[in-house]
Amino acid sequence: MSTTTGPEGPDALLGPADIRELAATLGVRPTKQKGQNFVIDANTVRRIVRTAEVRPDDVVVEVGPGLGSLTLALLEVADRVTAVEIDDVLAAALPSTIAARMPERQDRFALVHSDAMQVQELPGPAPTALVANLPYNVAVPVLLHMLERFPTIERTLVMVQAEVADRLAAQPGNKVYGVPSVKANWYAEVKRAGSIGRNVFWPAPNVDSGLVSLVRRTEPLATTATRREVFSVVDAAFAQRRKTLRAALATWAGSPAAAETALVAAGVSPQARGEALTVEEFIRIAENKPLSAPQPLSASQPQSKAKAKAEAKAKDARYPEAPEAAEDATAAEDAKEQEA
Repeated sequence: MSTTTGPEGPDALLGPADIRELAATLGVRPTKQKGQNFVIDANTVRRIVRTAEVRPDDVVVEVGPGLGSLTLALLEVADRVTAVEIDDVLAAALPSTIAARMPERQDRFALVHSDAMQVQELPGPAPTALVANLPYNVAVPVLLHMLERFPTIERTLVMVQAEVADRLAAQPGNKVYGVPSVKANWYAEVKRAGSIGRNVFWPAPNVDSGLVSLVRRTEPLATTATRREVFSVVDAAFAQRRKTLRAALATWAGSPAAAETALVAAGVSPQARGEALTVEEFIRIAENKPLSAPQPLSASQPQSKAKAKAEAKAKDARYPEAPEAAEDATAAEDAKEQEA
């Protein structure tokens, strides 16, 4: 395998020739369905690590390491790196790549061969940071799952499709503000952290990429409502985002009149729309849900479990080239489920 040479000697990071050679050896052909676009520029992965402010004491979790470009850059700086990879071939090859190019750090690396959406625990110390080039077709669901499941993650930096980056970091009143914006803000302070051009990927995607920084709130948002209850309001509000909240939340509350009562009690205009509300306002609405309102299906119900499993299997097929639609589609489905 070829090795690029930097100003201070052999560079352990992967360059364009290394990536193509490794992919050819493994018989890997990047596919749109899996959202695979491998970073081939060492300067870009080092920039991501710097922007993520990875520290020598950090335990970093990376989702979708692919051939290992970013993984190696993280291992240069972090105390430990745990990579979560779903692809059988890539997962099998990654430990060997680490051992060959950075043998002195291989004991600081761990691999979890799994769908990130199914990961409930990680080996070793609890993660303190999440840094990832997320597959475009599942970026938002994976990000939200990791933030929910691993509360020790203090800092996150993800590379996603530019449009998704804009939506995650959008503020109330922005035309792209929606479900991802509110849910990400539940966990963290979110901001755009830069742009990434297409020419640093192989194959080059048809869209630009963006970096999003999420710094977890030092104190969780104060509320008597659960995360599930707040998110059900968010889903309902944006499932019919062109309607006023009085109409959009009618099913959630039990009737338009009940929705209006809850909104007034929360100090929110019934004529407002979801795109104008802060996460704190969604929280207040959830806290004022009428006692007689329909309750969302419990995750413990067999029917809900089976449906979730079936949807997880179909996820890639459903959203192979429309990542920007995935989260809103999920929100719409959740709203329909509440109507049942």
